[in-house]
Amino acid sequence: MMTKQDILELVDEEDVRFIRLQFTDMLGTMRNMAITRSKLEDALDNQCMFDGSSIKGFVSVEESDLYLHPDLDTFAIFPWRPHNGKVARLICDVYTPDGKRLESDPRYILQNVVKEAEGMGYSFKVGPECEFFLFNTDERGMVILEPHDNAGYFDLAPLDNGENCRRDICLTLEEMGYEIEASHHEMAPGQHEITFKYDDALKTADRIVTFKTVVKTIAKRNGLHATFMPKPIQGKSGSGMHLTMSLFKDGKNIFYDGNANCKLSEIARSFTAGILKYTPDMACLTNPTVNSYKRFIPGYEAPCYISWSERNRSLLIRVPATKKEGDARVELRSPDPTANPYLAIAACLKAGLLGIKENETLPPSIDVNIYNLSEKERESLGVKSLPISLNEAVRIGRKSKFLNDLLGDNLAESYFKAKEQEYGEYRQTINQWEIEKYLIAY
Repeated sequence: MMTKQDILELVDEEDVRFIRLQFTDMLGTMRNMAITRSKLEDALDNQCMFDGSSIKGFVSVEESDLYLHPDLDTFAIFPWRPHNGKVARLICDVYTPDGKRLESDPRYILQNVVKEAEGMGYSFKVGPECEFFLFNTDERGMVILEPHDNAGYFDLAPLDNGENCRRDICLTLEEMGYEIEASHHEMAPGQHEITFKYDDALKTADRIVTFKTVVKTIAKRNGLHATFMPKPIQGKSGSGMHLTMSLFKDGKNIFYDGNANCKLSEIARSFTAGILKYTPDMACLTNPTVNSYKRFIPGYEAPCYISWSERNRSLLIRVPATKKEGDARVELRSPDPTANPYLAIAACLKAGLLGIKENETLPPSIDVNIYNLSEKERESLGVKSLPISLNEAVRIGRKSKFLNDLLGDNLAESYFKAKEQEYGEYRQTINQWEIEKYLIAY
């Protein structure tokens, strides 16, 4: 646990001259206010104010003043900045002038659901698998629509040209306190994955937003452009942000039952059933862009149907093999890295807790390749499809009591409006496929 005095002493010892006070907007975009060392004590006393009306989903212009309250445990020095006059950051919670939490702050929404879990005696652990693409850049540093390599799954250099950049990213993350579990080249050209160790929900969400900053920064220093766009290359696999989840109670993983099928406890089964039930409701959070739904196409190992299995990677939820109690977990495969991690993780936890409270029953495991089943065969198994577009996901979300309760009235309305506008812009766009398909034919 860091204290105000710890941070002041560390800043002076490390010659930190610049501090970024960071938070995210409703879309998960990192925002920050940069201050010098001379203003740090004011910041640590929660005296830094900003115009909240300029941040999507926060407040109106009539009530624009908001305050940043740094979370002292998030203090970190950026390793890539100068050694003299270093740059550090603090992730902040957002407060109103009367000292109350801003209800539409995504971090606050996750904290609220975490408290709900704690009230039930649970702590929630999450491990992300973050995928991204590396593209080449031109002489001006602008991105070229050309992947950095033509390698495939688990390939090595020289096929994997991104190996050096990926190594630099991992080493930078380790300097910032991450425990890297694995990194490798993924299925598509220029696609990579870095997995870091699971942790408490809030810490994991903080690490995901920082991870994105690190990846983009180190890629740029290597002359490359990193993107978390889910499906940048037609006909190739897209990028996901799989979330592995488990509940602990009194320090014990309660998802584990050595005598049960798949070694999943009854609580784990109800939790998983809750996520399956509310997957359509939260799709506009876990998959928040038009491009997100280009990933949900059979044949690319991305889920298309709401179902689960012990090993089958064609399904929405997979139960990874478990050799010991602490490893018991379920993996949700639909989220992608454009999601706001605070909102996506909050939605998953809320859905799982409701599954436990409502004693939801987990349907039978689907142990065949679901892509090979006919529509009638899927219907006979009770398997429904994921939303196929952002428009459909937002329409479901607008009607969802689950989602509106999670977000609150103000954030829900702001979020839905933003996504409807995004889809409206997409509808007005004429793309190359339409030109080639219809210009001559009609």
